[in-house]
Amino acid sequence: MTRKDPDDHGQASGGQRPGGHGCGSGKDALEELKAKPYDVITLDIRMPGMSGLEALAEIKKVNPGIEVIILTGHASVDTAVEIMKLGGYEYLLKPTSTEELMNKIDSAYERKLTREQKTRKGEGS
Repeated sequence: MTRKDPDDHGQASGGQRPGGHGCGSGKDALEELKAKPYDVITLDIRMPGMSGLEALAEIKKVNPGIEVIILTGHASVDTAVEIMKLGGYEYLLKPTSTEELMNKIDSAYERKLTREQKTRKGEGS
């Protein structure tokens, strides 16, 4: 789970960088999301308790503006389509490099910022 860190000068943070937080399951991620704001969440398609797709759907119910990246070791067109239908930002095949993952997190964060800026401009009109 990733959130903007004020000391990060507007960059997304994740993994072990400041602002990142790991959860052991989709249920844990939903509880964490209720406690703190996040900008980008990465999920594995296969997690204990609830799948990444189920977690994605629940996360979008809680906060549709959060960008969600799904990691999977089992690529299929049906899964990719379902992720996009549920509002997922991207899905990546495992194994993926840390650099590629961090680039996707940064891109997802930029997309979220752009959408929020457009919303604010629309409200100010």
